[in-house]
Amino acid sequence: MKKIPLKSHHKFFGDSKDFGGQYTPEILRPALIELEKAYKKIFPSKAYQTELKDLLKHFVGRPTPLIYAKNASKILGNEIYLKFEGLANTGAHKINNAIGQVLLAKKMGKKKIIAETGAGQHGLATAAAAAKLGLSCEIYMGEIDIARQRPNVFNMELFGAKVISVASGTKTLKDAVNETLRVWSKESSETFYVLGSALGPYPYPDIVRDLQSIIGKEVRKQCKDYFSDLPDIMIACVGGGSNSIGFFTEFLNDKQVHLIGVEAGGIGKATGQNAARINKDMRTGIAQGYKSIFLQDKEGNLSPTHSISAGLDYAGIGPQLAYLASIGRIEFTSALDSEVIEALKFFAKHEGIIPALESSHALAEVINISKKTKNKKIIANISGRGDKDIFITAKAINPKDWEKFLTEEIKRIKNVRVKDEK
Repeated sequence: MKKIPLKSHHKFFGDSKDFGGQYTPEILRPALIELEKAYKKIFPSKAYQTELKDLLKHFVGRPTPLIYAKNASKILGNEIYLKFEGLANTGAHKINNAIGQVLLAKKMGKKKIIAETGAGQHGLATAAAAAKLGLSCEIYMGEIDIARQRPNVFNMELFGAKVISVASGTKTLKDAVNETLRVWSKESSETFYVLGSALGPYPYPDIVRDLQSIIGKEVRKQCKDYFSDLPDIMIACVGGGSNSIGFFTEFLNDKQVHLIGVEAGGIGKATGQNAARINKDMRTGIAQGYKSIFLQDKEGNLSPTHSISAGLDYAGIGPQLAYLASIGRIEFTSALDSEVIEALKFFAKHEGIIPALESSHALAEVINISKKTKNKKIIANISGRGDKDIFITAKAINPKDWEKFLTEEIKRIKNVRVKDEK
């Protein structure tokens, strides 16, 4: 296997400028040039890296554990290990990237942070990082995502961030990204855009990958606690791709390690029923500042998507992951919503963890692959924990009890208000 470059080459991944790039309006050029200079000078500096290392240890709580899933292993017939990013501060891998970018913003002299979010974990992490480092923060979030991720919205506001609802288009992550880019184009002199996934215009895919690569670096060291060799299979869910590229990067040139990315299979194969970009009909396009593989119609417009998890229902995929798919280094599969719920229930019951719905896509693949493959060392990246998903999972698993609880809670709130008014 030809050695895979770990950085983009001239802003692109692939020898023919296949994926990546910097396709933005002229108004954003100065901001991106400034960011590129900071990435090349401030980011690798000893002062920045020393402070980042300290924050990762004493604020984020790294390293996160690699857990041997003993009970699941016995049932499924493989050695299964879980990289549990859910134990990082704010409950997911997103904080690795958020604290790094907010620190970079502060070193650049920026006063305000803006960010987009889908599932809310990136928004939550960015709000926490901004609070820690003393910068003001605005989070743009689709109206639909706000409704289904209310716990995260509450916590973002608790951190002092202003959550701004985006009611245009599909009212989800795609539209939140568009709105954040629009605001950044007007306010870039004092504002820093903390992009949440390994996509967008260069240098964002590289910055996010570099900050999230701490996951894979820790996994390589932690493998020594359990076995002397490398794992056979590594599995991660894939939305935009920040957790997966961070998990995989350290192992890209270890050809004996089989890498699997799991997309949102949703409820079916028809347009609008899933968010599986890597398929036999996949098409390359340009959107939101970069060239990659997108779900799109014949006119090139981004197609509607669906996933039970708000963090995976994005129409595009990060350019480096698209490149790695094109050369066959990463195998892509998908998991149906129903399989995701069953995987969540299985690992909760047998391993005492509640994974995020996004992460449960990876666990669904662990279960599926174990039906045909045995005696393999498998590591799944549990990119976040499932507290944030309670309004979705409770409704999906036990709708009657959940409806009863909410009804009674509303009555209690009304009774308290009546008493207060008296």
